Amino acid sequence: MNWTIEDMAWEDPEGAALRAGQRAELNARYGCDDHEPGAAPSAADIDVFLVARDRATGATLACGALRRLDAGSAEVKRMYVAPGARGTGVATAVLRALEAAALERGWATLRLETGTLQPDAERFYRREGYREIPQFGAYIGSRISVCYERVLA
Repeated sequence: MNWTIEDMAWEDPEGAALRAGQRAELNARYGCDDHEPGAAPSAADIDVFLVARDRATGATLACGALRRLDAGSAEVKRMYVAPGARGTGVATAVLRALEAAALERGWATLRLETGTLQPDAERFYRREGYREIPQFGAYIGSRISVCYERVLA
């Protein structure tokens, strides 16, 4: 592994820069900035925010977050890998770290939403053991949402 994964405050500028990169990519992919049904995650509702950092340079490579849904489940939010770090395995490492953090908090089920114009994300989640489920929460009825779930324990 050429990276470390650390907890970071949601408001940290380095994490915010990763999330801005994700937002710009999605805006370009969807042709608009209205591609997230429901409330955007915030410091008030994100329980875990992890960032992967290059061991040698300290540069941020990837991020992911968890938002609690109920006593036994959480939602994966803001999974993103900077373009230069794609294909290195860092996305899987961040996802596994999020899963471990979920289990530590007693959340045995993780759910997530990705978009219909993100087949790369859909392939990734399926490969990592997530199965497609009916839309949930704010995503119910969305034309651009595909939802997944993985039971961890």
